[in-house]
Amino acid sequence: MESALTARDRVGVQDFVLLENFTSEAAFIENLRKRFKENLIYTYIGSVLVSVNPYKELEIYSKQHMERYRGVSFYEVSPHLYAIADNSYRSLRMERKDQCILISGESGAGKTEATKKILQYYAVTCPASEQVETVKDRLLQSNPVLEAFGNAKTLRNDNSSRFGKYMDVQFDYKGAPVGGHILNYLLEKSRVVHQNHGERNFHIFYQLLEGAEDELLRRLGLEKNPQQYHYLVKVEKLSGRKFNNDDHYSLSLYWRVNGQCARVSSISDKNDWKIVRKALSVINFTDNEVEDLLSIVASVLHLGNVQFADDEQGNAQVTTENQIKYLARLVSPLNLEQAAYARDALAKAVYGRTFSWLVNKINKSLAYKDAECPGRRSATVLGLLDIYGFEVFQHNSFEQFCINYCNEKLQQLFIELTLKSEQEEYESEGIAWEPVQYFNNKIICDLVEEKFKGIISILDEECLRPGDATDMTFLEKLEETVKNHPHFLTHKLADQKTRKSLDREQFRLLHYAGEVTYSVTGFLDKNNDLLFRNLKETMCNSENPIINHCFERSELTDKRRPETAATQFKNSLSKLMEILMSKEPSYIRCIKPNDAKQAARFDEVLIRHQVKYLGLMENLRVRRAGFAYRRKYEIFLQRYKSLCSETWPMWEGRQHDGVAVLVKHLGYKPEEYKMGRSVISFFPNLCIEGNVLDYMKLKSFLQYDTFWFLLSSAITIQSWWRGTQGRRKAAKKKRAVETIRRFIKGFIYRNYPRCSENEYFLDYIRYSFLMNLKRNVPKNVLDKSWPTPPPSLCEVSQLLRQLCMQNMVWSYCKRISPEWKQQLDQKVVASEIFKDKKDNYPQSVPRLFINTRLGTEEINPKVLQILKNETIKYAVPVVKYDRKGYKPRARHLLLTQSTIFVVEEAKIKQRIDYANLTGISVSSLSDSVFVLHVRCEDNKQKGDVVLQSDHVIETLTKIAMSADKVNNVNISQGSIKFTIGQGKEGIIDFTSGSELLIAKAKNGHLAVVSVFSVRGCRAWEGK
Repeated sequence: MESALTARDRVGVQDFVLLENFTSEAAFIENLRKRFKENLIYTYIGSVLVSVNPYKELEIYSKQHMERYRGVSFYEVSPHLYAIADNSYRSLRMERKDQCILISGESGAGKTEATKKILQYYAVTCPASEQVETVKDRLLQSNPVLEAFGNAKTLRNDNSSRFGKYMDVQFDYKGAPVGGHILNYLLEKSRVVHQNHGERNFHIFYQLLEGAEDELLRRLGLEKNPQQYHYLVKVEKLSGRKFNNDDHYSLSLYWRVNGQCARVSSISDKNDWKIVRKALSVINFTDNEVEDLLSIVASVLHLGNVQFADDEQGNAQVTTENQIKYLARLVSPLNLEQAAYARDALAKAVYGRTFSWLVNKINKSLAYKDAECPGRRSATVLGLLDIYGFEVFQHNSFEQFCINYCNEKLQQLFIELTLKSEQEEYESEGIAWEPVQYFNNKIICDLVEEKFKGIISILDEECLRPGDATDMTFLEKLEETVKNHPHFLTHKLADQKTRKSLDREQFRLLHYAGEVTYSVTGFLDKNNDLLFRNLKETMCNSENPIINHCFERSELTDKRRPETAATQFKNSLSKLMEILMSKEPSYIRCIKPNDAKQAARFDEVLIRHQVKYLGLMENLRVRRAGFAYRRKYEIFLQRYKSLCSETWPMWEGRQHDGVAVLVKHLGYKPEEYKMGRSVISFFPNLCIEGNVLDYMKLKSFLQYDTFWFLLSSAITIQSWWRGTQGRRKAAKKKRAVETIRRFIKGFIYRNYPRCSENEYFLDYIRYSFLMNLKRNVPKNVLDKSWPTPPPSLCEVSQLLRQLCMQNMVWSYCKRISPEWKQQLDQKVVASEIFKDKKDNYPQSVPRLFINTRLGTEEINPKVLQILKNETIKYAVPVVKYDRKGYKPRARHLLLTQSTIFVVEEAKIKQRIDYANLTGISVSSLSDSVFVLHVRCEDNKQKGDVVLQSDHVIETLTKIAMSADKVNNVNISQGSIKFTIGQGKEGIIDFTSGSELLIAKAKNGHLAVVSVFSVRGCRAWEGK
């Protein structure tokens, strides 16, 4: 650690926050110069990384360097791109919050290289599997493909991105990259048809011509010489006049200047072609798709070689014999300039839409599909923004306007998320500090994008309004609408001195990065970005599947005017800002050291300009005026509590109080730190690079030798304890394997007699069954459930079931009362006599039998006096039917210890001793009529007694038990014969009906009609 610190501090300071003269721009640039000369291209401003393009290969991107930064705290190693990448990755893993890395700077500052280095870092350091490796390869190989089709050599950069790119890398819960998605912004399509002197078209054209096989070039009709293709060697200027046609399309200026820039010493098109072809196969392009894609590239070159000449009527006709013949019909009857415009518009449209198709194709190959939970978002995202930097050329047009507007929005985002948010954090924490003044560029963003009043709205209005709208009318409308804006200037609005530097077709914007003068020439055409309808129809009929997909036939029937290029770009930027605002940002600010792209050359004027427009000095002042080191109380206390005996090992009170005790113990003065509502903040001179504070304090607290002794001791203890844990774990696994093996062998021998192979299995089965029986044993005698036993325990199970039932019955009987026992005895007798024999028996089951249905107060006192020596066991009101006429008579039926009495009020009408009772008859239906059969030898007896009781089951059960005639109860089907007296017999006929009826029938029998019961119905159906 100490040697590393010395190495890092050897040249300048690695964090600008530590600069003594932090307000001096000269000191800032001098620190950059010192480190740049020693190839130390990375420097921090707090958590922001400043990167200076070295324009040469440095040995700081090897796998060893990657491992050095992997999982290491941010400030423990020297500043590097990998530290930013690893810090974002660890935040994503630990906090499960989406991250983004914003890489900004002007063209040639190294943004694209920084993006590639970050992707390579994740590819090497993230967890890997076969599927993950495929995703890693596709993420990495998407770069050379997009660079080939979207990058070009410019005056300032040999590999300049001519489109904006935002890439999301998706990580699963393990931290492995599992997918990705790319958004592209504003491809510079105008480069397809013309380039500035000293610049090139997109790389893919030169790679195809230089690297492709002869057979492929023959199929595509191409030659290896780029000089044969007008789109690759020339730029053009057509006349500046305005024209209209039936579709209301217009023309503007273009420049044509001779240029010879097909080959560049720093670019190997042949090698790059091999890389692109390999990348296309990795990204899952089929051979047919590659052929179709390259056919489109070749067609654009052929289209550029189509030349026109005026015929006798002044219309354009194709003059090149070896080029597209049918184009003559498509451009007729246009004049020469209109035909050239149509040709170039078609080339731009074909290339631009093909590029969008290419991005979508790459996205499909990178798409993340969660096989376990396809409907759930289970991946976290880390975004990489690589977008064009601020551009100021000698001639600035619509493209530079859009690019610089994009940079204004990014600067506004940077202000919102760093400068402004940091100051707002101090206010929310209640920490007093002196605010830092900085330029808020919202005023410039509003100038460009404000509704109805912004430049884009005015441009759209001019493009869409009827009438003769030109670039100059657009400029006039600007002068009229925003003439008083402090950041806008034109030739008309400028003073006499400034007018000398402004042409009449130019306007000037004072951006946050400085003044830029734009030429309005071509603004309307480029904003409209329209294509002749007949050209669209032709493209829709193309046999090339990619072209067919890019030019949908629905466009031909859609009556709505498409959005303008500027509005599309503004809406895309708005969505991008929303994406970036939803993520936790990290910043890499790239600086270009010189315009000549030379190593070891440090252009102070150029760098000062970039430092200014990147807002680095404002960022530094905010960090210094504020607090370079801030931590939540709970995090700070958890990290440093071991430095104080009062807070170690656990602080029981409030976190705020614990932090106060800790910093007091460490000897900090009150003016060296501030405690807010939830955060403690330290001034920069205390931080000395964040985690170095930890090391220095720990060194002074424990002494260096003691610290290393304790550290080695801790490592020894850890190794022994881990060894013990490992051995225990291994023994546990071994026991588990043996148990599983014994269990499987026992299962195989389960049907054999008990032996050593199956005893463990049988014991386990027995134990499992008994434990299951313990949990599910029946709780009462009515519960007939019983767990199913294994075959080997069926006999034991049956014995246990019997014992369990006996035990429950015994327990139940032990708890039963005498009254309840008598009730149950009667119910059992009733069941034996009537169950499944008499229809109305089921209705009597849930009803308790009553000891008596008549109280002593309901029985005539004279009867009681007569029966004074007899105890009445049961009394019930009945209806007696005469033996002759079967007239019903209300009577009381009394049971005593030995006799049955039939009583009419105060008279005893009949006395039947139990000994003379020969039997009892009752029908099987639901009626309540029964007959008591009596011996006729006794002259006192008048014959059998026919009675009816509303409680027939209860009454007959009582009589049967009292007279001990349980076995003499006869349940008859159809009819009952009974003795009337003197040898005569009577008959009772029983039938079922809808209502109860008891009466004398015409045949002299007693007819009893009982209610038709469900049981009777079922019996009838059975018959």
